[in-house]
Amino acid sequence: MKRIFSGVQPTGNLHLGNYLGAIRNFVALQEDYEGIYCVVDMHAITIWQEPEELRRHTREVTAAYLAAGIDPKRSIIFNQSQVAAHAELAWIFNCVTRLGWLNRMTQFKDKAGKNRENASSGLYVYPNLMAADILAYKATHVPVGEDQKQHLELARDIAQKFNNDFKTEFFPIIEPLILGTATRVMSLRDGARKMSKSEPSDMSRINMTDEADQIAQKVRKAKSDMELLPGPGVLNEAGRVPEEAREARPEAFNLLGIYAALSNRALSDVLTEFEGQQFSSFKKELTDLAVEALGPMGAEMKRLMADPAQVDAVLKDGGERARAIAAPILEEVYDIVGFLRP
Repeated sequence: MKRIFSGVQPTGNLHLGNYLGAIRNFVALQEDYEGIYCVVDMHAITIWQEPEELRRHTREVTAAYLAAGIDPKRSIIFNQSQVAAHAELAWIFNCVTRLGWLNRMTQFKDKAGKNRENASSGLYVYPNLMAADILAYKATHVPVGEDQKQHLELARDIAQKFNNDFKTEFFPIIEPLILGTATRVMSLRDGARKMSKSEPSDMSRINMTDEADQIAQKVRKAKSDMELLPGPGVLNEAGRVPEEAREARPEAFNLLGIYAALSNRALSDVLTEFEGQQFSSFKKELTDLAVEALGPMGAEMKRLMADPAQVDAVLKDGGERARAIAAPILEEVYDIVGFLRP
């Protein structure tokens, strides 16, 4: 069976974008892949984290995995810092990766901002750790969002350079899996901005821990426009919304995309159903759907967060299973590199 690796940072306030863009896909993929799902706490500390908050957020992501339907017996769920192979392989990749490659990474520029000289070196070499996360398990596929495609391409380059440098075919060439109808989930208050936990207004996002009445209120108050809903004729030949159409009506296409994702339907089918209707009637349907799909998950997350021993037991078991896979792979890497291992 093919093996996938993916992870979510424990930075708090998981929201609908995290669920539709990543976590929900993990659930579907466990049917056809051996799944390794990580809470990437080592990535999180590239930016300062309060220690107690980091522990709480690590449990929160684990609870989200479980509440969404990832089976901890079928898949491996663990936090990154439990497996030393991530850091050890990342150092080797630090010595393989070229500075020019890292200088092209747009996420570092975005996150470092104007204070680039004050950014941590960990943030700069973050992509090397991401490559190590994947290749420590020889994962063949990685489900990614649009914003992670560049990092995955670098991971492929690192694997190829390692293989070329040491005249081996040890590491697989990773394939991206970009899934779902709503890979870009935007703010409920501004359809041109990505849904984010850092947005000041809580009304801009649906949190994964929101209760049914909170979900309903946020959908009802989500920003819309005065026009009737478009039909499938707006889509291009690939079945996607052209950028010019999305820019003209960002809120409309954001909410329609959310509806398509939550109902597991093609966007063209949703556009056909609601073509020519007013937002008021569509929002009622979206509200009912969101409450039905997300309400029980939020309740289960809260139950799990109230029982940290259950969550910790899942992470402990997952860490043991992850180490059992990564340890022999790392030993082979050490042998290939030429490290003396008496």
